[in-house]
Amino acid sequence: MNNIPFQIRLKELFIDYLVILAYLLILMIVNLGITFLILDGILEYTEIQTQLIATFTSVIPIILIFCYLDYYKNGSVGKRVSGLKLIYKRRRYRSSLTRNVIKFLPWQLGHIGVIHGMYSDFSITAIVIMNSGILLGLILLSMGLSRKDKRHLGDMIAGTKVLLH
Repeated sequence: MNNIPFQIRLKELFIDYLVILAYLLILMIVNLGITFLILDGILEYTEIQTQLIATFTSVIPIILIFCYLDYYKNGSVGKRVSGLKLIYKRRRYRSSLTRNVIKFLPWQLGHIGVIHGMYSDFSITAIVIMNSGILLGLILLSMGLSRKDKRHLGDMIAGTKVLLH
């Protein structure tokens, strides 16, 4: 049983959301600087180029940041501010990576679906990919809220759990 109050988890999620937004704001400023100061305007990209840019500038760096924080700092900024700690069954960086890939997979599926939709007038494939991301996100959220141990799929596969510090 895990007795972390809902308000503490909500605080953790909100703070981590702010960390992600701060990273994305910095990314946007750098991108605008490169676009208008170096490239002299917005370039046109193919769908695959857009997919790769989104993956390698937003999703993968966020996964790696959260892996680092989880593994070396026992939890994200939100966890530490909220008095929570990530515990490993077997402490390995691979466990942190697995946990965070699964945790951020809905976000990546959203990127893939929306980008594909922009290039295909939102074909059925794009809609299925987007909705699969939403569904997986809801599954992870409901697991974290409804299970007695508050573990989501990433925690179960990685052998981790979040506890009050």
